Amino acid sequence: MFELDERLKNDSIKVGDLPLCELRLINDANYTWFVLVPKRVAITEIYQLEEADRQMLMSESCLLAEALHDTFSPDKLNIAAIGNKVHQLHLHHVVRFEADKAWPEPVWGKFPALAYKKSELANILQKIRMLLADDLIVTEDIDGQLYF
Repeated sequence: MFELDERLKNDSIKVGDLPLCELRLINDANYTWFVLVPKRVAITEIYQLEEADRQMLMSESCLLAEALHDTFSPDKLNIAAIGNKVHQLHLHHVVRFEADKAWPEPVWGKFPALAYKKSELANILQKIRMLLADDLIVTEDIDGQLYF
């Protein structure tokens, strides 16, 4: 049975579920940063996924990337499966701007995480959930409210 890694659970907020992946927002207001986590057991690398799941991961990644591009108009969108600290397969989608604190360096470990304010979080969740409404199943909310 799929179980989300504790570090991912603690560092992020669930946005919703796509057919293959759980979509999560990293709780760091320094950057707009999402992760897709395939809901499969004991998978640490993309090549370990069944062929159909690999294709689905790519489709869901592209769907998210388009939504992020349309919502935030980034200078660059960084997409990567790093997994040095969290071995469970997860695909990072980091919206980057030349004006962000870490540009042009990677975001990992540059600055302490800055938790989202409730209003900022609600705004981002609403935007992404609306753009992905046809594909995303929202099963969790914040403080008992959905931000649609």
